[in-house]
Amino acid sequence: MAKDLICGMYVDENKTPFKTEQDGTIYYFCSQKCLDTFLKPQAEMKKLRYITIFSLVLGSLTAVFEYIYKIQFFGIPNYVWLFFLATPVQFIGGWRFYKGTVDAIKAKMANMDSLIAIGTSAAWIYSTLYAFQGILWARILPQVTAGGPEVYFTESGLIIGFILLGKYMEHIVKGKASHAISKLLDLQPKLATVLRNGREEQIPVEQVKVDDILVIKPGERIPVDGEIVEGYSAVDQSAITGESMPVTKKTGDQVIGATINKSGLIKIKAIKVGADTTLSQIVKMVQEAIVSRAPMQRLADIVSSYFVPAVILISVSSFLFWYFVIGLSFSLALTILIAVLIVACPCALGIATPAAIMIGAGKGAQNGILIKSGEYLEKTYKLNAIIFDKTGTLTKGEPAVTDIVPFDSDQKNVLQLAAIVEKGSEHPIGEAIVKKAQEEKIKIPELKVYETVSGKGIKAKYMSRTVLVGNRMFMKDNDIKTDDVEEQIQKLENEGKTAVVVAYGNKLIGIIAVADTLKEFSKEAVQELRKMKKEVWMITGDNERTAKAIARQVGIDEDKVMFQVLPQDKAKKVKELQDAKKIVAMTGDGINDAPALAQADVGIAVGAGTDIAKETGGIVLIKNDLRDVVTAIDLSKKTVRKMKENLFWAFFYNIGLIPVAAGILYPFIGILLNPIYAAIAMASSSITVVSNSMLLNRYKPKLK
Repeated sequence: MAKDLICGMYVDENKTPFKTEQDGTIYYFCSQKCLDTFLKPQAEMKKLRYITIFSLVLGSLTAVFEYIYKIQFFGIPNYVWLFFLATPVQFIGGWRFYKGTVDAIKAKMANMDSLIAIGTSAAWIYSTLYAFQGILWARILPQVTAGGPEVYFTESGLIIGFILLGKYMEHIVKGKASHAISKLLDLQPKLATVLRNGREEQIPVEQVKVDDILVIKPGERIPVDGEIVEGYSAVDQSAITGESMPVTKKTGDQVIGATINKSGLIKIKAIKVGADTTLSQIVKMVQEAIVSRAPMQRLADIVSSYFVPAVILISVSSFLFWYFVIGLSFSLALTILIAVLIVACPCALGIATPAAIMIGAGKGAQNGILIKSGEYLEKTYKLNAIIFDKTGTLTKGEPAVTDIVPFDSDQKNVLQLAAIVEKGSEHPIGEAIVKKAQEEKIKIPELKVYETVSGKGIKAKYMSRTVLVGNRMFMKDNDIKTDDVEEQIQKLENEGKTAVVVAYGNKLIGIIAVADTLKEFSKEAVQELRKMKKEVWMITGDNERTAKAIARQVGIDEDKVMFQVLPQDKAKKVKELQDAKKIVAMTGDGINDAPALAQADVGIAVGAGTDIAKETGGIVLIKNDLRDVVTAIDLSKKTVRKMKENLFWAFFYNIGLIPVAAGILYPFIGILLNPIYAAIAMASSSITVVSNSMLLNRYKPKLK
């Protein structure tokens, strides 16, 4: 059974006649109405393509018969034939501009369509009057055409054709953005294999519920987000996180929906389904980023709102000046009016920033970086202070054995004895010791009798001897001196590690150091940010010694360490930096980071973190890789550069050519800007902006 993407109804693929194929994927629908609704975006683009071709072909024919080969069939003048060629373009090709103008009038404002409708209508009306003056009303305009073109049918037709060409280019970019979203949605499998009453059953993925147990065979896509409850495999997460290599997954690890199970059979418990899955959230964030308006775009919108009335005023004033003051012929003065209206049309201004945002947000998603809005995409490159939470962000957030220092023994023996005693412990340090022993494949016999002293250590009997695992105080309480190894204990503690002393048979045999270890790429990310001249800070609730030890490992200056900060005070620390005129990013993963993420200019949530952190952050790093902070800043910089370049080209074409269109060169070199060239210039500005934005598709992260 397939799901109708429009109404959600399940349909039989073998029976329904309503289907369509796109990019190799067949989509099924319950009715013609749902199919038409699905096809509407593609139909709109197809319609625009046909109208653009229609307008350009008829406009070109008009130009041929007006300037190259004049026709006069059946005694009908050439101008009348031109009228029959130009009029369909004016009212079929140009219908969208008239409709847009009417909508603008209802809203009591002027828009881009107003300029096009007024300019082309002026050209068409004048040309029509001239073409039919000898037939319908003799001698109405005989004296006004001297010194200029007789008709503007070519101009009105080709102006509409070229402007439609620019709009078609806009649709191509928007189509690529929506196509990218469609491709993301296609990643999710249509069916899932669920265990029900001990039997495997295939159901539509939409019917999977939280806590269902799903079976995923090698080569299959994982239907929903879940946790492995049985099995071991390598999972290809490249489509979601951008990671090039498959990631090893075992029981207890989480998997992401739409990723590919590469090797072993696994069973997972569904954790997130439907709109809550990572894939659905990615699609939602990309869509929101595409439709959001960045500050630079809002500025362009404000400029456009004043720009359009100003252009109408300039065009009318130019016409009045040249016709009544200078005494230029009516047709030449009209040429100036039309040229000003057309060349100033700010179509490119309207797409200058959205085009860059669409592609920038899409490139971010491809690289495992979700940018929630155009505002964050624009703001990120300005950051000059990056704060990292320590636990779970810079570090793995769980203690691990870092050092084993033996005395009159060997490392394996020290680790084995400590693990035997700690096997039943639920303390994180004890669990870290046991985990290390298991990784080393050391046998750990189970003891039934042991004594735990809270805050100090554990005591047990093994092979008829006493084993002690704990701190200095615990050893002292059991008459074991640690003075001879105090220097080594302090050295480990100065490195931010917890020193666990191990004794066997009333004799000190070794020290095991346990610490929260750095994530794989934390140091590389910090170093690259410092190269980019960004201040890098660390914030933690840990004590000064532990905090500064981690800072030294990762490469953060000790004066940039904020330690013993309570969760409720993290946002205050962010505010302090903002008060010092810093543009601040907060990078964190936990619930206690949420207020700081919200306070920061840009909150960067680590993807493996809590939902509230991801909800609060403006940027989400899916891969849990801090190098993506560098990529986010770099991508923001490249995207904003494209925005600025686009705005430059938009204003260059519009503002730079307005004086030329208004006739500033005419007194000096006798040149007026033909409205056709004005339309070409205006369409070129849109094409330039779109093409320039599409160069962002070549972007590759600085760090891989």
